[in-house]
Amino acid sequence: MTQHHGTQMVRLDDSAPPEGMGDMVGRLRQRIYLLDARLRTMTAEPEKGLATAEYAVVMIAATGFAGLLVAILKSGAVKSLLTNIVRQALSV
Repeated sequence: MTQHHGTQMVRLDDSAPPEGMGDMVGRLRQRIYLLDARLRTMTAEPEKGLATAEYAVVMIAATGFAGLLVAILKSGAVKSLLTNIVRQALSV
């Protein structure tokens, strides 16, 4: 048994399998190793890529909000409202 990043790795017995079972045991052993590696990867840092996904969602939402704000500010009603505010401020 060996230590690997705080977890224990167990080596399966490498003795020869019964006749006719070699291929099946080899495939089973390989699948066990792959499953073990997959489980270790999932439990080691399960949220590593989450920050990137959240960042992408926030950027898409911010871009949509900016587009909406530009559309509102380009409207005639908002232009006249802002023009009146600036004229009143300058006339004081």
